[in-house]
Amino acid sequence: MTGNTVTSNTTTSNRLTEATFRQRWQQLDWDDITLRLNSKTRQDVEHTLNNEHLTLDDFMALLSPAAQSYLEPLAQRAQQLTRQRFGNTVGFYIPLYLSNLCANDCTYCGFSMSNHIKRKTLNEQEIEAECQAIKKLGFEHILLVTGEHQKKVGMDYFRRYLPLIHRYFSSVTMEVQPLAQEEYAELKTLGLDGVLVYQETYHEPSYQLHHLKGKKQDFHWRLETPERLGRAGIDKIGLGALIGLSHNWRTDCYLVAEHLLFLQKKFWKSRYSISFPRLRPCAGGIEPASLMNEAELVQLICAFRLLAPDVELSLSTRESPYFRDHVVPLAINSVSAGSKTQPGGYVDNDHHELEQFSPNDHRSVEQVADALAKSGLQPVWKDWDSYLGR
Repeated sequence: MTGNTVTSNTTTSNRLTEATFRQRWQQLDWDDITLRLNSKTRQDVEHTLNNEHLTLDDFMALLSPAAQSYLEPLAQRAQQLTRQRFGNTVGFYIPLYLSNLCANDCTYCGFSMSNHIKRKTLNEQEIEAECQAIKKLGFEHILLVTGEHQKKVGMDYFRRYLPLIHRYFSSVTMEVQPLAQEEYAELKTLGLDGVLVYQETYHEPSYQLHHLKGKKQDFHWRLETPERLGRAGIDKIGLGALIGLSHNWRTDCYLVAEHLLFLQKKFWKSRYSISFPRLRPCAGGIEPASLMNEAELVQLICAFRLLAPDVELSLSTRESPYFRDHVVPLAINSVSAGSKTQPGGYVDNDHHELEQFSPNDHRSVEQVADALAKSGLQPVWKDWDSYLGR
């Protein structure tokens, strides 16, 4: 009788523990994860590479320093899984920056309110001109980006212009300030398909160090955003950490994986996307707290492919042409091309002082598509229609 009571209480406790990711995150000790990562051995890596279905502990082995000497077999396995799941296709998207107004002060971002840069928010005519310019490039998937300014670039702005933008494109995703569940549900009715919301870092002391003013200071509001997206029925949810913001990128990226698997289990109807942004030069920018070289970035990307074979892995123009051309064929199935990171950049690309950050891949859309084609990959401009359902 006593044993049954203990088992029942333990089960109930586990359910309560897993009710939200915030509760799961509170159980995870940063230093303990770092120690476990650094304790993984070559034997752990070899065992994991032979496993068909990976656990989080397996992922930790592939993310660990011990896996660095296994990059070739890791990349081969990742490429095999990518081709099995996605064929030879790579989805193309492009960001449309609507505004660089921001009410937050963040040490690493060119849009930070403390930076003395020109500010611009696109009006209806400018948005239409940008959409027309992007449409001529062939894109059907667009990512809307703004600084985080609730009053001037908030729900009223999105209500007004999202339907206009949706008329031009098959798929519309946003990367803006975190919103309430009911606001996401409303935007879905206006044509919103997906939302990217990067935690930046899962290390709360580092997070507070770099977010000095504004609503973005609220670590937990941001942490809970993907769950609000899931409850609102948003089709695609994007996650990621800003690599280099905390003092240990491996631990940060492990926590991205924890977050992903938690969401996949709880909101299984949504699709998921993982991005790998490394700190890039910007106005008022900082030096990375932890450095990741290109081999380590390949290791990270391939480890995620083995952990989550069906998840979209995305690589932006933050990375160099050489790196993108060699890594996309291994494990990436979504890329941006021809990106401008300032409002109005597709019609008028002269005002670089408005940029959020400086891209590393400045090639034209045609050049990126040609490079992928030479690798045997087929760029996909449109892979679904809204009438097929969400």
